[in-house]
Amino acid sequence: MGQVTRVGFGFDVHPLVPGRPLVLGGVTVDFDRGLTGHSDADVLSHAVGEALLGALALGDLGRHFPDTDPRYRGISSLRLLRNVVDLVTARGGRLVNVDATVLAQAPRLAALLPEMAKRLAETLGLEVERVSVKAKSPEGLGLVGRQEGMAAMAVVSVEVTA
Repeated sequence: MGQVTRVGFGFDVHPLVPGRPLVLGGVTVDFDRGLTGHSDADVLSHAVGEALLGALALGDLGRHFPDTDPRYRGISSLRLLRNVVDLVTARGGRLVNVDATVLAQAPRLAALLPEMAKRLAETLGLEVERVSVKAKSPEGLGLVGRQEGMAAMAVVSVEVTA
């Protein structure tokens, strides 16, 4: 038996609301609004988790951590992501790398991207050089451009024994 590389894609989006902290990649960002959701609504961590689950056809975050379960209310998305890594590892998967993009009109995130990559890498058990985190502005277009919400996308590669 040999190694096979599987690829997973993840996407997440949450509305912006006043009165909540903005958490992206485990980093609390100074902003006048935050993302709403059952957990801390960290779209970046959620997108990476969705991608990992997708690589091994394990469903989505809602299947594993339903918003009807009070245990997950307000939970750090990095904790959920660590649980996803454990699921992937238990099935013989080994994460190779992550490439993720946050879509946000504001705030500007460039200065915080290295810290986001570092926190994700620590959670995923990877060297930071294997975790790419980028930010893109939608140039005022759509719900993200109107600052109604934020989104994130991620692609991961996972090696598994065939």
